[in-house]
Amino acid sequence: MPHAVHGLVPILATPFDQDGSLDLAGLARLTEFQLASGVDGVATFGMASEGFALTAEERERILTTITDVVAGAVPVVAGVNGTSTVTALEQARAAEDLGAQALMVLPPFLVKPSATQLADFYGDVAAGTSVEIMVQDAPGATGVAMPPPLIAQLCELDRITSVKVEAPPTAPKVGAVVERVPDTVAVLGGQNAQFVLEEYARGAIGTMPACEFPDLLAPVLADFTEGRRAEARAAFAKLLPLVLFGLQSGIAWAVHKEVLVRRGIIEHATVRLPAAPLDKASRQSLHAILDELPLKAG
Repeated sequence: MPHAVHGLVPILATPFDQDGSLDLAGLARLTEFQLASGVDGVATFGMASEGFALTAEERERILTTITDVVAGAVPVVAGVNGTSTVTALEQARAAEDLGAQALMVLPPFLVKPSATQLADFYGDVAAGTSVEIMVQDAPGATGVAMPPPLIAQLCELDRITSVKVEAPPTAPKVGAVVERVPDTVAVLGGQNAQFVLEEYARGAIGTMPACEFPDLLAPVLADFTEGRRAEARAAFAKLLPLVLFGLQSGIAWAVHKEVLVRRGIIEHATVRLPAAPLDKASRQSLHAILDELPLKAG
């Protein structure tokens, strides 16, 4: 099965109103902003979506909103973070029913699986659905290590068509995975695109950052892939302070949303516990970074 997921595939934030309820109108505007920025796909229920803080009913409303806006223009990727095969399959089937073209599947992590159990887990999830499966290698979030030979083994399973590598140092890991998996398997980076150019140089063909700067990152990736690498590095250097600011533990979600508020795409930077809001000094520092960037309103 060829992969549909590649290129720039931002992880959508989940906008909330001031009272913490879903802001679906804001989500629709956010999705439209991605499409207008020339993305190659959109994803939801990842870490940057506060997927850990969403109910099953909210997941359904969120994915319905996104697929309605996208209307088949680009692939929609839905994160699956169930902590067992049964719960992962429940999330996977629900996402497939609502129109997701691919599933970004975390390994079960509360009880750490063996390599054999990981193969069984991904095999069962893939067999229980009919859409593409992405293996998410994110040991910082899960505590589950997946060495390159194991990832290559998983990529031999039916319907596993891509891997998202978030194990630092990411560029060497990307290179090691690219060497071991078939050309039909897409290798993508994450970590808010912190090392995206190095990852692309090692064979990655996609990245899945947060969603507040796709219009600034898309031309960087175009320059890099079309051989204008000096230009790409110069432009990325200007974007890097924002990328790094959005990687801070605890406040990353508030950072993404604060930028989106400033850009007029969503109305509130509300986050859900255990995500934390920005304090005054952090907000001032973030806006000083934004002042240096050519931000257009969404």
